Amino acid sequence: MEKDICTPTPVYTDCMKQMKGINDTMDILSGKWKIRIIAALTFGPKRFVDLQMIIEGIGSKMLSKELQDLEINGLVKKELIAKRPVSFNYEITAYGQTLNSVVKELATWGNEHRNQIMNKK
Repeated sequence: MEKDICTPTPVYTDCMKQMKGINDTMDILSGKWKIRIIAALTFGPKRFVDLQMIIEGIGSKMLSKELQDLEINGLVKKELIAKRPVSFNYEITAYGQTLNSVVKELATWGNEHRNQIMNKK
């Protein structure tokens, strides 16, 4: 009997569920800067200028936009710390902290990959 190719198998269904989750995650965290911002904030609250110094190469407009996106998605919150001059602290939310293990794994993999590549030379 011929198998109906339109009927999803459990493996196909699991794969599609995984791809949907990855797509949703990448929609929120895509780009060059968001993971780096979250990684910096896992070490505690930071002022805008501190984030600019820690995250090499990010401009103020881009940092502002990325922080706003992360705030909209509930991953980062900002707190007014001074009115004159206006100054904010940015920190990771409890929901944002659910990404800590992902950030640590990315860092671990990146460091191991760098070592592997450097040892081949």
